[in-house]
Amino acid sequence: MHIEPEVVTGAKLVLSYGTAAGAAAYTAKTAMDSVREKGVVPFAGGAVVATALTFVFFQVFPHFPVGVSEVHLILGSTLFLLFGVAPAAAGLALGLLAQGVFFAPIDLPQYTMNVTTLLVPLFMVSALAKRIIAPNTAYVDLTYVQALKLSTAFQAGVVGWVAFWAIYGQGFAASNIAAVASFGGAYMMVILIEPLVDLAVLAAAKTLRDFAGSALFTKRLTQTAAE
Repeated sequence: MHIEPEVVTGAKLVLSYGTAAGAAAYTAKTAMDSVREKGVVPFAGGAVVATALTFVFFQVFPHFPVGVSEVHLILGSTLFLLFGVAPAAAGLALGLLAQGVFFAPIDLPQYTMNVTTLLVPLFMVSALAKRIIAPNTAYVDLTYVQALKLSTAFQAGVVGWVAFWAIYGQGFAASNIAAVASFGGAYMMVILIEPLVDLAVLAAAKTLRDFAGSALFTKRLTQTAAE
């Protein structure tokens, strides 16, 4: 989902600074809520692990260019289900930054666009989870349909933001629209894979309930909202 260099240039970059600032502000709010609820150490621990996992998603997992961007297996809904929205958001932002600094400095000028493309869909997943997961259901007890809805929300959000940046930067030329369409089509593969990964991870957490119930993970992983 990295926006390629030269897709958005010049004064148009200012918009990405604004969207990234908004995403950062909301991340800060969720972080403060998390710290008040669980303390600094659990939040920081979750954020560190989420950062390391994000780095692996971007740098180690297979990825390939398609159309206007690259297709990555970014397990955003998995991070949310394991750590909660605040550590997951911090991990996505910091993991993406680390990958750019150490392995892809050419992507750094596009960082504000890329981080927007990751964080806003994550916040969508958080909002959707409150609507489709009953308060008396722990995340380890999610169904495939629920996991699919969360994954689809995240990946559709990523595709939507990539499409927005591409069209914002390069317009509605037929070649650009075709490149956007090919990228979106390729991401269907990720939408099919991620719910299976989510359920596998949740099944492992259910089996290792004592470990999954540690402060490192979100309480909703193994507990209901009422507990």
